[in-house]
Amino acid sequence: MRLFVDNLTNVDFSYLHAKRGIVGETWLANIELIGELDEQGMICDFGIVKKMLRNWLDTEIDHRLVVPLRSPNLIQFDLNTSCSKLEWTYSSDLTGDVLTMQSPQQAICAVETTEITPESVAAWCIEQLKPLFPSSVIELKLTFTIEPINTPFYHYSHGLKKHDGNCQRIAHGHRSKIEIWKNDKLNIPLMQEWAKRWQDIYIGSESDEISVTGLEESHIAFAYTAQQGDFFISLPKRVCYLMNTDTTVELIAQHIAQQLKTNDPVNSYRVKAYEGLSKGAIVDL
Repeated sequence: MRLFVDNLTNVDFSYLHAKRGIVGETWLANIELIGELDEQGMICDFGIVKKMLRNWLDTEIDHRLVVPLRSPNLIQFDLNTSCSKLEWTYSSDLTGDVLTMQSPQQAICAVETTEITPESVAAWCIEQLKPLFPSSVIELKLTFTIEPINTPFYHYSHGLKKHDGNCQRIAHGHRSKIEIWKNDKLNIPLMQEWAKRWQDIYIGSESDEISVTGLEESHIAFAYTAQQGDFFISLPKRVCYLMNTDTTVELIAQHIAQQLKTNDPVNSYRVKAYEGLSKGAIVDL
């Protein structure tokens, strides 16, 4: 007998990729349980399963930086409770193209794999989850799927130091659509332009930027202290975009709209910026 839950929940996170660097992502989780019926005529209770799995995914993956522990690009990794450290080198022709990060342990998800993919993360999750299910469950299947998007989108990572929840983590992200109207008409070229500009981008706040000796020419570093602890990240300039505000989705939508309006004050613009799946902000200028 099989019990399934499609689109159980979605996880928003960032992960490290050998060539792309830090990638913001959004995945949908789907589960299937194989087992025997209990005295209630169920494999296990739907409500219990959904709550437990949602909580586990929210705690272990959502709003974290997912790191492939067996990747040769990971040249330093020290996972400590108060100050975890990692160093990641890009597979590129640019010498010194390195990402470094320091954060509390809870901001990182370390996966025993060489590459972060929906399949490798699902296999890791299944091994972690097996002990949590009742004996009536013989097998657990978990898959991650990606929202089909037929219009322009981008992957972005960021951190929100003022946020009371997990958004304060300096390296989490989203896979997000962008929709732009010019004079009430959907403008695909402008959407493509911003999607290309922010492909695999780290969006940082100018107020969080700090100077690091020896890196000023090639890298940008950000640091802040939030409720969960001290956060630091340094990335190549080519993957960073600076805003003079925080980087909430509301302010991202406002920033894009203001850029469009500044370049073309005669026309009106509407920007609908998504933060992952089916949520975001709309700004009219």
